[in-house]
Order: sequence, then C-alpha cells, then structure tokens
Amino acid sequence: MTSKRIFLTGASGCIGHYVAEAFIQETDHELYLLVRDPAKLRFNYNARPGVHIVQGDLRKIEEFADLLQTIDCAILIATSWGGPEEVYEVNVKKTLSLIEHLNPDRCEQIIYFSTASILDRKNQPLPQAKEFGTDYIRSKYICYQELHKLAIAPKITTLFPTLLLGGDNNKPYSHVSSGIAQVARWIDVIRFLRIDGSFHFIHGKDVAQIVQYLADHPSQATEPRQFVLGNARTTVDQLIEESCAYLNKRMYFRIPLTFGLADLIIRLFHIKMAEWDRFSMEYRHFTHQDVTSPQRFHLPTYCATVADILRISGLRPHKRPFSFRKSVKV
Repeated sequence: MTSKRIFLTGASGCIGHYVAEAFIQETDHELYLLVRDPAKLRFNYNARPGVHIVQGDLRKIEEFADLLQTIDCAILIATSWGGPEEVYEVNVKKTLSLIEHLNPDRCEQIIYFSTASILDRKNQPLPQAKEFGTDYIRSKYICYQELHKLAIAPKITTLFPTLLLGGDNNKPYSHVSSGIAQVARWIDVIRFLRIDGSFHFIHGKDVAQIVQYLADHPSQATEPRQFVLGNARTTVDQLIEESCAYLNKRMYFRIPLTFGLADLIIRLFHIKMAEWDRFSMEYRHFTHQDVTSPQRFHLPTYCATVADILRISGLRPHKRPFSFRKSVKV
C-alpha cells in the first residue's frame, strides 16, 4: 500500500483517539494531527516516525494553507458542541474553509464526519434537524448541504455515525458510554417499563476500522460516498431485556411508557425539555436503511450487540438474580 499524507482533525476526541491510534499502529501513512492541546492526547504519537503534531486551532485553519496543499487524504472529525456562534464557525465556516484549501489535483479523498441525527429513516436529510435541532445538529445539517456546492464535492466521503460508544483508561468516553453506569443504577426501575423506540449504535474502534479501510480504498465514481455507521437496529425493549439478563435482574410485569405518561412525568418533576428533545420523544425510532458496520468491508466487528456493550463497559453482573422482596423495606 502506497504511503499517503493524511491530515486529521479532532484527534483529541473519542473517535479521534481510535482513528489516530489505528493509523499509527496499523499503517505507514504520514500523519498530520491538528490539535489545540497535545496534552489531551492519550495515545503514543511517538510510537513510530511519520507522525506529526500540528498544534493549532481549526478556527485559524488558514495558517496551514501550505501544508493542506500537500495532503492526499483529509479526515475531518473535529467539531464544536456549544455556543451558537462558535458552533457555526467551527462546524460550518472553518470546516468548509479547510476543504477549500486542499489541492483538488492532489487530494484523493476527504472523509467528513457528520451525524446520523440529520437523516430520516430513508437516509435523506431530516428537515426537523434544521428546524428543531441543537446548535450542533443544526450546524451539521447546514454544512452537509454546503458540501455539495464545493468543486471538490465528488471526492468527499460523508460518514453519519449513529449512537457512538467508546472510551477507556486511555481514551475519552463518548457521551453515550459515559451514561451507561447511570442506566445500570436505574435498572431496577427501568426493567418495569416497556418503551417503544429503536436505534443503531457503533463503537469507536469499529469506526476506526471503517475509516482506515476507506482511506486506503477511496470510493470510485460509481460507488457510494455516504455511509450511515451503525449495527443492526436495536429496540429499547431489547436493550432493557438484554441488560437485565446480563445483570441477572428478573423481569416481572412491564408498564408501557406512553407519550402521555412520559409527559406527565416531565411535568411532575419539572424536567426542562428543548424542542429537539420533544421531537425525539415523538419520533422515537431513530433508525436508518442500509447502515454500515465493518462487516460491509469484510472486517471483524468489535462491538455488535448489547451484550458486547455491557461487557466492554466493565459492568459486573450481580451474583444472584434480583429479589423483589429483599429490595422492599417495610
């Protein structure tokens, strides 16, 4: 495989750690990692020659115009989460500026990370993402629309991760993985609920496998340039049932959590709900057709099931099944 010059943003984040580590350990590519604070990197970027830390800010991407002209593949993971002005500047304006500074005659491919939240169940843009979405989701929707207007658009591969898992002692935790312990604490309540909803998920290690494959095998003109990253559809009830089985928690009766009941709970406990939260409650099934896991490229999948999620998270099953009588204090 011919060595390439790869420019990577967002290496200090959860996905970025998995992607950077995979490229360092499994390839000979010349890597240029744009990071604001190298101290946040938990992987060994001195593990081999050819790994360069480019200390800088995406908001000042023009400072690296000369370097970008020499890049064969750009992997754009960096994102901003909060503050409408900063989010728009980083996720839209400066991301597009970075792409425009690449040399279209040299750059083979841009791998751009969006989010599956901006797509409907048929993998088409979801209008409500722009109308009700958070600053982050809205910025991703806008940037995706703008990508098609660029001259280099035919070389852009867009990835839409679904619920992202990942993190350990050597990597930052994703938002979803950081909340698994909380779910486990509430399992004695959750197991009595029946919830209508479904979703996809994918682990950062599996994302890294896909990114590495795509970087080494750029899509041809007749091949797909968009991939929704995720495993097969999982229902919320399936998640509850498999979690209870893993944690040795018995399931008795289950109460359907209807929209009306959920709304009552929200009012009783004065829970603040943003417009996107309300939309998500009503939409419920965040599923997509034609999702992509490592299997699509004949690669092994690291985390494919709920049992895998729980095992990787480090949660320990209870030694004996839950006893309802012992849990009730008289």
